Amino acid sequence: MAAPGFEKVPIAEQDPKVRATNFDEVCLGYTEEQAVLEASRCLNCKNPKCVSGCPVNIDIPGFITALKEQDLKRSYEVLTASSSLPAVCGRVCPQETQCEAQCIRGIKGDAVSIGKLERFVADKAREQGLTMQAAAQKNGHKVAVVGSGPAGLTCAGDLAKLGYDVTIFEALHEAGGVLTYGIPEFRLPKEGVVKPEVENVKKLGVKLETNVVIGKSVTIDELMENEGFEAVFVGSGAGLPMFMKIPGENAKGVFSANEYLTRNNLMKAFRENADTPIFRPSKVAVVGGGNVAMDAARTALRLGAEVTIVYRRSEAELPARAEEVEHAKEEGIKFELLTNPVEILTDDDNNVTGMRCIRMELGEPDASGRRRPVPVEGSEFDLPTDAVIMSLGTSPNPLIASTTNGLDTNKWKCIVADEGNGQTSKEGVFAGGDAVTGAATVILAMGAGKAAAKGIDEYIKSK
Repeated sequence: MAAPGFEKVPIAEQDPKVRATNFDEVCLGYTEEQAVLEASRCLNCKNPKCVSGCPVNIDIPGFITALKEQDLKRSYEVLTASSSLPAVCGRVCPQETQCEAQCIRGIKGDAVSIGKLERFVADKAREQGLTMQAAAQKNGHKVAVVGSGPAGLTCAGDLAKLGYDVTIFEALHEAGGVLTYGIPEFRLPKEGVVKPEVENVKKLGVKLETNVVIGKSVTIDELMENEGFEAVFVGSGAGLPMFMKIPGENAKGVFSANEYLTRNNLMKAFRENADTPIFRPSKVAVVGGGNVAMDAARTALRLGAEVTIVYRRSEAELPARAEEVEHAKEEGIKFELLTNPVEILTDDDNNVTGMRCIRMELGEPDASGRRRPVPVEGSEFDLPTDAVIMSLGTSPNPLIASTTNGLDTNKWKCIVADEGNGQTSKEGVFAGGDAVTGAATVILAMGAGKAAAKGIDEYIKSK
């Protein structure tokens, strides 16, 4: 193999025509030889900007240097000192806009493939039975964590490493949050990646109770007043879907991306022998342009549909990762850009038969800094489809806030929390991730969980 240079070592993927018919992982990962070669491209900078570009501040040169020296154990130890979910992050983090965007190698060539190397180390460590280092002894303090998604798992893992007695309460029957119900198998395998990562957190001493709906089964106030928890972290995510409120949106064949993906990912509806039913239409329109929209579209394709993504801005404004957009295109998904739905068309039995759309053009920038889409008069057209999946974002379920005394929320029903340490308006209650910010990325949720763990540690030590 050639010596390392300006270009990153290519990584193998399933052929687009083949992968469009299965739910196996698209990216096949590096071999050991390829990983070591790619690791040797790292310049081990004295002032590594990649670290500051990482929301959980992984010692990136440290783990890559150990990998380059073929010391897997040390590489994994460096990784897991900062991250409880390295195999997950290596797959779904937007490294291209974070750590890799800061890589000095990227100035005159390709940035080092930090994410793919992280994935390699985590996968290889799992194969060899390596686990994260637990605290030497318990410190006698109890903390509750609400939600077992990326924010909750990170917060729990960091607190366990500090010696806390941590219990995670999960509403669903399986742990993982959005990692389990939201991200498809072909991007994030559940049995091979998510479950082992959850088990690694449990091996730190973290307890996990499933089927516990905080706000119904037990309240946060009861956890603190009756069960001896000195602090609570709320990492319950944002699972309440948004809709457009256009005519026909209550028709049979209109779904939220949340429900559609949950049926497939958590309840395995894509399997022929699954107990959970799933509608398998011939034509699907997915409204939205984020990662969730790409996930829903690529899932529908694998279930046999002809799929069109409808997005009201141009390709330059697509919020999804460039890699996900490219994969969707390679697999044959169509894009109707600068297009916005105005009505869902139905037959006499209220079944979806199409979607009336209007062309858009970009006007002046809005509050987000992106140019605002403006309808083009007289440009309406009908898009034939027998199912519509709405992927317009989500907001937090109001149950927790409404059943907790003194917990403030904002106008979007998100919990108000300090950005630095996650402290909420209620003493001893911390929050982070999508429950605070609304729908965002896995790694940002992890960063919030890490900050809250530090905040909780400081809070309890100051009591």
